[in-house]
Amino acid sequence: MSLTQNFTLHEMTKSETALRLGIENQPDEQQLAALQTLCEKILQPIRDYFGMGVKVNSALRTLPVNRAVGSSDNSHHVRGMAADIEIPSIPNAELAEWIVENLDFTQVILEFYTPGTPDSGWVHVSYVPEDLRKQVLTAMKENGKTVYKPGLIA
Repeated sequence: MSLTQNFTLHEMTKSETALRLGIENQPDEQQLAALQTLCEKILQPIRDYFGMGVKVNSALRTLPVNRAVGSSDNSHHVRGMAADIEIPSIPNAELAEWIVENLDFTQVILEFYTPGTPDSGWVHVSYVPEDLRKQVLTAMKENGKTVYKPGLIA
């Protein structure tokens, strides 16, 4: 099932964790609508601008899948409103910066990016229509713990 010109439901629900553990990772009606909106408002504009495929590392994670990966029950992924993405050959910091400068969004997190290593980490982006606060963070490890710092640190 196509959600937009270049994004399918399959790629938005694919989860290695779900496959490995035999957990269902299919959306209900609300999650499906949220995934479509995420594709229309965020992913397709990114694809159109860069003219390259966007690799979706993770989008929808049903609650059991989300718990299996150790994420918060409040994650936007559970609602189908977030994706972790990359574009091969585009530095993740550049991708995050383009989203921040050109799109409405709820949250952008440049996750575990290593300056000087363009393909390190990934970009988390969420779109909650009633909460387009444009929060921008960088996730990194400090003393073995994940910390979130304001802005893009690249």
